[in-house]
Amino acid sequence: MPGQQHGPASFQPFDGKQWPSQSARRQPVPLVYPPPRVGFEPSLCTRENHAILDDACGNDLCAGAPPPSQITADKNDWYPFTSRVEFETVEFLFTDNQMPQAQVDRLLQLWTASLLPFNGRPPYTDHTDLHKVIDAIPHGDAVWTSFQVQYAGDVPEPAPRWMTKGYDVWFHNANTVVKNLLSNTDFHEHFDYILYHEFEPTGQRRWENFMSGNWAWHHADILAQDAAMHGAMLVPIILGSDKTTVSVATGQNDYYPLYISIGNIHNKIRRAHRNALVLLAFLAIPKTDRESEDSAEFRKFRCQLFHTTLSHILSSLKCGMSEPEVRQCPDGHFRRVAYALAAYIADYPEQVLLSCLVQGWCPLCTNMSNHLDGGNGVPRSREHAEYCIHAFAFSELWDQYGIVGDLTPFTNDFPHADIYKLLTPDLLHQIIKGIFKDHLVTWISEYLKISYGEAEANRILDDIDRRIAAVPLYPNLRRFPEGRRFKQWTGDDSKALMKVYLPAIEGHVPPGVVRTVSAFLEFCYTARRNSLDESAIESLQQALDRFHHHRQIFQQTGVREQGPKGFSLPWQHSMTHYRHLIQEFGAPNGLCSSITESKHIKAVKKPWRRSNRFNALGQMLITNQRLDKLAAARVDFENRQMLQGSVLSATIRDAELHGGVDNGSDGDSGKSDPTLSHLIARKFPSDIHALAHHIQQPKLPQLTSHFLQFQLQDDTNPSNDDAALPDLSNSPVSVFHSAVSTFYAPSDLSGLGGMHTERIRSTPCWRKGHPRYDTVFLERDPDSPGMRGLYVGRVFLFFHGPDDDTGMWVVQPDLDADGQRELGVVHLHSMLRGAHLIPVYGHDRLPTDIQHTDSLDIFRAYYVNKYIDHHAFEIAF
Repeated sequence: MPGQQHGPASFQPFDGKQWPSQSARRQPVPLVYPPPRVGFEPSLCTRENHAILDDACGNDLCAGAPPPSQITADKNDWYPFTSRVEFETVEFLFTDNQMPQAQVDRLLQLWTASLLPFNGRPPYTDHTDLHKVIDAIPHGDAVWTSFQVQYAGDVPEPAPRWMTKGYDVWFHNANTVVKNLLSNTDFHEHFDYILYHEFEPTGQRRWENFMSGNWAWHHADILAQDAAMHGAMLVPIILGSDKTTVSVATGQNDYYPLYISIGNIHNKIRRAHRNALVLLAFLAIPKTDRESEDSAEFRKFRCQLFHTTLSHILSSLKCGMSEPEVRQCPDGHFRRVAYALAAYIADYPEQVLLSCLVQGWCPLCTNMSNHLDGGNGVPRSREHAEYCIHAFAFSELWDQYGIVGDLTPFTNDFPHADIYKLLTPDLLHQIIKGIFKDHLVTWISEYLKISYGEAEANRILDDIDRRIAAVPLYPNLRRFPEGRRFKQWTGDDSKALMKVYLPAIEGHVPPGVVRTVSAFLEFCYTARRNSLDESAIESLQQALDRFHHHRQIFQQTGVREQGPKGFSLPWQHSMTHYRHLIQEFGAPNGLCSSITESKHIKAVKKPWRRSNRFNALGQMLITNQRLDKLAAARVDFENRQMLQGSVLSATIRDAELHGGVDNGSDGDSGKSDPTLSHLIARKFPSDIHALAHHIQQPKLPQLTSHFLQFQLQDDTNPSNDDAALPDLSNSPVSVFHSAVSTFYAPSDLSGLGGMHTERIRSTPCWRKGHPRYDTVFLERDPDSPGMRGLYVGRVFLFFHGPDDDTGMWVVQPDLDADGQRELGVVHLHSMLRGAHLIPVYGHDRLPTDIQHTDSLDIFRAYYVNKYIDHHAFEIAF
């Protein structure tokens, strides 16, 4: 009896010809817009490299020459630690567990007491001893230094406190930090030494990492005009800043971190928090009393302080922008490198501050603030801004161009730097939190109140919440048991709600509203992809055009005011620039503020919690320095292959006098076949007939026999004779409650190889409660695109067409002659991955007692949720 088989109930894509209930919803019609392309593997693409800035192998070495020999410690040198146990103990206590100092002392005392009878001692006596060892690590050392800034203008009497106060700024030497990034061997396989244009086998251009964008190519053309730059490696400097609050209850403790990265490092490494984004400085946050905080003088000082500080912090990089510097790179080669200010990750308020503009204006073009989508403006540039400042009065600059004329961007202090060309798209604040949460979700609530009144609108919103709560379970899908009624929306909340929101509102709002949200989701999921080719960018533009067309319903229903001003919203206007910005900088997910926000947790919030709150910044600086040293030590030890296997296996191996124990490999990262769980389910009969009775599926033996006959028969002489069916009487079976599917999904959170793993469950009791039988995609025809080549099935046992408004496929269960859902047995390897279905709720309201665990059993039709993740979005079109 083969051991990898399962029995799903299959669903056919809904073709629009038959519908289980005409009262449930209106008749769908086929999609009229083209689906996005999935694209090609990077290994199938070809590259065109820049002809002049092309230092691939080291300028002073022959092509293909090995890196110069380096003086490194041997494999037994753990300095400043004495062993691997000591290093991993420190890493566990300080980095992983972040144990408070008092608890570290208590643990070490317990450890000491346990070893005293054996005349032994722990590796450290107390937390002070442990910290001394960390401070002695010779790698990753970038010293914190500070300077103080103070108001330098005329001071009136009496003077506001902000004019007389000095503001401390703590920072690393930027050149040293970039040097450490360049020499980090952990980045070698994920590092671009040459800027390039990438082309797919079809001839289409493809954008992914920063060095594949037009900005790097154009900047290399500028540098190539200087003969001293020929053969140098371009190192684009990426910056990011954003205020963050660590505690409101204890007095609004705010910090202003500045981060730095380089564009040579691949996007997936920057997103994976592999120390590719480094804390560079803590900027000053000037504060004053309520009387002065809105004064023009204080606002100007605050902006000038920001730009003056950035200029000083980055000044150590300035020489390397005009004359190449020699730096060691991740592959061990030394190269001549040329620095360039390339990109700045920031949300909209930060972009306004950086570009010295008036709030409400676009930092990328000169369209009027009350008609942002007018299309008559020109791209902003340093030259244009300087011309306007010399040609117009400050009041005209403010009113006609949105320029604050008495402020100067910090980029003016650096060669070939233009702040208007450095601002990147911000998926988190512009698209996910801005347009979806603050605009669309809010506008839909306002539409319901305008159309139905407050009381009825609240009842409809309650039903929408019940629909969201009734969504079936799915791996890594956040549940909303109370719907969308929560006060503090995080970016993760918005991302999770986007996956299930569209089916919940259909039937309660007009088709135009549904199509607006659908077009927005198409735009969002396309923009968030790991890579985009010309077809994907065209799909992005088409989705934007549909969004602009359908959103007019919010003006027609009175939610937004009539005329251009009704949609003159900087977040929505930013969508019009995404096409250009993707071509400039590559895929937006590598330059999103979600990266800096995640870094806040590690670099600011957790170190603050570890402090005693008194002069917390100093303690936070030391914590960050020690974290950097431990991370650098791990890279060094891994580079010397000293951290193979677990610490226990390594200790046993050493104890056995290097007996040559083979720990095996980590497996094939390209594996994509589903595999059953290693745990056999208990309390299930091993006889197929008894199992059929146990699970109340009497057709199981017959279905299994037909499946085996199909699998084993000779294709040249197929047989449909029931007499030829295999005898299962003496074939024991084993039942499993889950299987694991691994597939290539680089746009989702995944491993560095782009492989994503999910567990598919089929269990009669999930977490000691209701049953859980997941749904899956089954391969139907590998030559047919998208959903046309897939079935959707529901897994009851593991054993040894699209809708015009939502843009989502609708499926309905196949029923037999008795009106029961069809069952079948298929091979595990026909399972592509898990699928997520959301009921077609129709116009009727849900009962208040409905459970999400019942949703896959009680509805007649379901949406195939292509928004559950990026891989589903790319296959279920």
